Amino acid sequence: MKKAFDFKKITGMRLFMPIVCLLAVLLVNVITTPGFFKISLNNGVLYGYIVDVVNRASELVILAIGMTLVTAASGGQDISVGAIMAVAAALCCQILSGGEASVTSFQNPVIIAVLAALAGSVLCGMFNGVLVAKLNIQPMVATLILYTAGRGIAQLITNGQITYVRVGSYKMLGGYIGNCPIPTPIFVAIIAIIIVHFVLKKTALGLYIESVGINATASRLVGLNSTMIKFLTYVICGLLAGIAGLVASSRIYSADANNIGLNMEMDAILAVALGGNVLGGGKFSLMGSVIGAYTIQALTTTLYAMNVSADQLPVYKAIVVVVIVTLQSPVFKKYFANMKAKKANKIAVEGGNQ
Repeated sequence: MKKAFDFKKITGMRLFMPIVCLLAVLLVNVITTPGFFKISLNNGVLYGYIVDVVNRASELVILAIGMTLVTAASGGQDISVGAIMAVAAALCCQILSGGEASVTSFQNPVIIAVLAALAGSVLCGMFNGVLVAKLNIQPMVATLILYTAGRGIAQLITNGQITYVRVGSYKMLGGYIGNCPIPTPIFVAIIAIIIVHFVLKKTALGLYIESVGINATASRLVGLNSTMIKFLTYVICGLLAGIAGLVASSRIYSADANNIGLNMEMDAILAVALGGNVLGGGKFSLMGSVIGAYTIQALTTTLYAMNVSADQLPVYKAIVVVVIVTLQSPVFKKYFANMKAKKANKIAVEGGNQ
């Protein structure tokens, strides 16, 4: 007779711990902020803490998707995604403004500006991909180049100034479309998740990425082009960073090279780790990273609601993240499994002596 409820099987699922961590953060929110899940409709727009969490996490979700693929394929992380966001925002706003510091109407077609921004982010991804896949430079060292120089490039594009595009239609990507009460960034994040998930599941790309991440040499021997697969993941990561940069720029209708995407690369890496993914490469869970991104944003919102200042925020966030990552670590899981085994043996021995 089959068991109606297999607790061991459920706890062994890859998404179990990420979901538990997210629920734990949400539970703290419910205790500290009783109206956390309250959603209201004011002036045709949805308001509430939970809406703010889902909305503000959109860019992080998009970055986490790209970071997951890079981590799985190369066993390293792309720390330049925040700078790539700034470059994409700078390209888009500079073209739309025609080189002016502030405009109230588009000086050039929007489609050209968006395509140029995405092309620039793809070039950044290609640059990282060549260094990692072709030249075999350690990923974090290779992406450190754009991490350092990216914001300087964005400053050069905007001539060292903050470029404002004060046009209502430009704010739609980071705000609302028409009378839709749901923020547009939420839709952008959902579309990105669906497209990448569809590509990974309906093609062999997901399997190839995992194979290369587990053993690049063996994958090459069986006919897989491991160099191209690694290169492709960095290109995809760059493209997604560009999309996130456009969303972030639209929120503030400007290109602020110093602040757009600032420190988001670290949150993206944490989202991948919180999602139960191995940072050394191999098998990955896209949905785990998405859950990890929402967990981090929920944690950030919680700390702000508890009147934690922006300067102190990283300290509290680091403490909580260390605890969560430790709970998901293989060493802790092995220790917990051994404790359960010892307890089971002790019960069996006591039962045999009776």
